[in-house]
Amino acid sequence: MKNVSTVIPCYAADTSGVCSALYELGGLTVVHDASGCNSTYSTHDEPRWYDKRSMIYISALTEMDAVMGNDEKLILDTVAAAADLRPEFITLCGSPMPMMTGFDYDAAAAEIEERSGIKCLPMHTNGTRSYIEGASEAFLAAVKAFAKEGPKVENGVAVLGATPLDFGLSGSIGSIRTWLGERGFETVSCLAVDSSFKDLERAALAKVSLVVSQSGLAAAKYLEKEFGIPYVCGVPYGKKYAERVERYLRWAMEDNETDWVDERSGRDFDTVVIGETVSAFSLCSALYWDLGIDAAVICPLPYEEGRLGRDLAMSAEEDIKAFLEECRPARVIADPLYRYVVPKDTRLTELPHFAFSGRCFGQRIPDLINKDIKEFFE
Repeated sequence: MKNVSTVIPCYAADTSGVCSALYELGGLTVVHDASGCNSTYSTHDEPRWYDKRSMIYISALTEMDAVMGNDEKLILDTVAAAADLRPEFITLCGSPMPMMTGFDYDAAAAEIEERSGIKCLPMHTNGTRSYIEGASEAFLAAVKAFAKEGPKVENGVAVLGATPLDFGLSGSIGSIRTWLGERGFETVSCLAVDSSFKDLERAALAKVSLVVSQSGLAAAKYLEKEFGIPYVCGVPYGKKYAERVERYLRWAMEDNETDWVDERSGRDFDTVVIGETVSAFSLCSALYWDLGIDAAVICPLPYEEGRLGRDLAMSAEEDIKAFLEECRPARVIADPLYRYVVPKDTRLTELPHFAFSGRCFGQRIPDLINKDIKEFFE
């Protein structure tokens, strides 16, 4: 059987991606499911659960409701909750169960919006895809619905795709804000860590978007198309590579051009980075610019079509293991749980990814933003 994980876990699901993306933005998120998805999300995929309140609820779908197609119960409960809580907006997402019964998210969302008078965003999740797809759909829908056009903020930057699923609570998002401020930029919007509903409204006021994960790319493309805001994809890891990201941001503001900050030598690699596309490309570039290490990416998650050149898209555990056994890189940089598919004579540098290993190594996620990375990677 292909794509069966026997040793390593799977990444967080699309439902968790939606909840994570919208966690701090003042909305009411309803997960259509019996109960399991909410507990999985809160205990495995959401480190903010005990520190920050959020209106994330489960629909408590019963077997009889599913069999009989009783959508009215979900609609009535959601409208009643919205009347009590008065959220900025409502989001409706789901799990494998409503997918199997053929639940119509668009129709239910339209009915909820009409009855409640509050904007309702339908998310077409099913619990079988990765968090990237869920968070990407959520960011895009939220920006489409609430970003307000207005005068551009001088040197304004919108940070897109920031969630704990990719950065944990390592302080990296705060460090990105600090780094931007120190270089004369103003963070007008950050979606969505240490954020609010105003960040959604202000997203279209930026002069450029900084996309820090694949989850923010669809929203960045929308802002570019609708509001003429170029975007730059890159996470300012290391010192020298952070300077490259700054330079690309200034070029984007001046020339209105979009680009990825993916700069490596193209030589034969001796290091492999496994992870999410934007972060992994940025780390490989930082290794090259800061330490002279040439690295390639294995991407087990969704990525932009045509973005991978010599890099590899591999989602199957057996494919990743077979490739590493064949090419025998000197080092693999990946979440600690990848140790079980890394050859014994290959050095593993552990870089925890919250969307992969959850709370297991959450306290060990480093903040590499504009830092000297020599000690960590040499």
